[in-house]
Amino acid sequence: MPKGGWREFSGPDNLQRPEAASATTPRGLQKVRVQRTRAGKGGKLVTTITGLEAPEAEARQLLKRLKAGTGTGGTFKDGVIELQGDHVAAALAALEKDGYRPKQAGG
Repeated sequence: MPKGGWREFSGPDNLQRPEAASATTPRGLQKVRVQRTRAGKGGKLVTTITGLEAPEAEARQLLKRLKAGTGTGGTFKDGVIELQGDHVAAALAALEKDGYRPKQAGG
């Protein structure tokens, strides 16, 4: 062993990378939450959808369908879908149709 080459394990052949986990959790097992909130929106009511473990492109397609179905605007920021207005029931129905098991959070 060269000077200063201390290793906790005996050699590089013992360094194995763990198997990569599946890309995402199955849709039916994800903890998707839908809630209405006013926090940080200047008093405006928005519906937020959190907990989606989907690729960004898939989440944006879901957002597009939700916006068209509710007739409102919305955005996708930091893994959270925001719809303008109170559309909890419509969001829950759309998510269930896509195979998710969403729950309403908050009041």
